Amino acid sequence: MKHFIYIVLLVALVSCQGPEPRHPVKRNTTSAIQVAIDRSKKLLAAEENMIQSIVTKDSLNSYQQSKTGSWYFYDKKNAIAENTAQPGDIVTMTYNVVGLNNDTLYRMQEIGIFKYKVDKQDLFPGLRNAVKLLKENETATFLFPSSLGYGVPGDGDKIGINMPLKSTLAILKIEKENDSI
Repeated sequence: MKHFIYIVLLVALVSCQGPEPRHPVKRNTTSAIQVAIDRSKKLLAAEENMIQSIVTKDSLNSYQQSKTGSWYFYDKKNAIAENTAQPGDIVTMTYNVVGLNNDTLYRMQEIGIFKYKVDKQDLFPGLRNAVKLLKENETATFLFPSSLGYGVPGDGDKIGINMPLKSTLAILKIEKENDSI
């Protein structure tokens, strides 16, 4: 009986090891997300090449590149105005939307003149950034890659999937946020 107790104690001591940690399951490094990222990078590079080709061929206009990735030139510049629109300002504006092959998708008359509260209302990303580049009574034409346009889904009507855009934006009036209070 004494031996039996010793054997039980010995088995209990041996089996009292700490829990063994589980090792992570190794996953394949090429995931669906990485494939989508690579495809988006290739699409953006192709669209930027297309835009760069347009900029190079257009000798009549002097293009500038914005910090957000669009290209633009001034149709009408206002040398007197000093301030651009800031978040919260109310901008009276109009714009059109054209494909890079100059097919008109939405005309200015179709969209009309409207008031836009900067960064507080919904516009496609490129136009939202473009509004902040122009001063009152200025008009500029912008070239946007699809990532700054309507992206993968398009607009569900005239703007297709991953469609780079051209848009002429006219800022008619800027009301500063503190002026409207």
